Amino acid sequence: MTYIAKPQLHHPLLARNALGYTRRDYEGSVSTLCAGCGHDSISAAIIQAVYELELPPHRIAKLSGIGCSSKTPDYFLGNSHGFNTVHGRMPSVLTGANLANKDLIYLGVSGDGDSASIGLGQFAHAVRRGVNMLYIVENNGVYGLTKGQFSATSDKGSKSKRGVVNHDAGIDLVSIALQLGATFVARSFSGDKAQLVPLIKAGLAHKGAAFIDCISPCVQFNNHAGSTKSFDYVREHNEAVNRLDVISPRAPIHVDYAPGETVRVQQHDGSILSLHKLAELYNPGNRAQALGYLQARQARGQIVTGLLYVDPEAGDLHDSLQTVDTPLNQLGTADLVPGQAALARINAALR
Repeated sequence: MTYIAKPQLHHPLLARNALGYTRRDYEGSVSTLCAGCGHDSISAAIIQAVYELELPPHRIAKLSGIGCSSKTPDYFLGNSHGFNTVHGRMPSVLTGANLANKDLIYLGVSGDGDSASIGLGQFAHAVRRGVNMLYIVENNGVYGLTKGQFSATSDKGSKSKRGVVNHDAGIDLVSIALQLGATFVARSFSGDKAQLVPLIKAGLAHKGAAFIDCISPCVQFNNHAGSTKSFDYVREHNEAVNRLDVISPRAPIHVDYAPGETVRVQQHDGSILSLHKLAELYNPGNRAQALGYLQARQARGQIVTGLLYVDPEAGDLHDSLQTVDTPLNQLGTADLVPGQAALARINAALR
């Protein structure tokens, strides 16, 4: 309900972190997503992670593209910097902002359509350049805003709500991030808050390109073909002056399973996800082994979750470019225009 404003007054006994902020201070507007959407669970995990990290909201810059997932930054960190870009172009805008002011903490939020299709090249270059950011893809395998078509991450053989079979191989953004040189790579499930919150905290604290692929169920497309009570059937047999929509509330999906365990999770549409949580003895420091592990589990039909790879000594784009310590947007004229003598020295060095 977009017209319902959240109350400005907080209970005086709400827990506060070391900065004096309550968890409510890290929230945003009321969500307009479908009830039970996995994206709202991810927003809640982001709020919890930032609250526990005790980060000042004004030091965080959140950026997104287009899609259901890219609407979510409006629902968390309402007092942070925010920029909603065009479809698939969030990574380049984030890169430019990071180059201008490296003192901010950058959080990019995208979807499988936004990052694995129109924005795949943008995603690839931001990751390979080592931009200091946490990049979260809220992956539901469909284009939710345009009525549930397959996205580029949809698994081969999966069916749409109309029973159409997907014949294209799905893009695995985790494998691509590993191959492109991301120095923090993880996958989680929106309903596993116990796993997701620590991963977000670690990704925000990581220096370099941190990437989390978060499987997030879509609750909208449960209306099966052939039902006379489905929205599609009613629309096709109704002569209406306008189009109204009602989405039946769905309960959020939650899971709780131990490291090394595999669990089968039934989605709202009856489909099954087979999630495998990394064992405690798994070594996330070997990129090649991480890729092999992913492919071996994928052959078994399992989706591996957890921290897949991390380089604790990673650098970022500013290290590669050897930029100065002062953020570029804070440099004055004397720094940016050193004068004729400096130009003469540069030209002389090139002769």
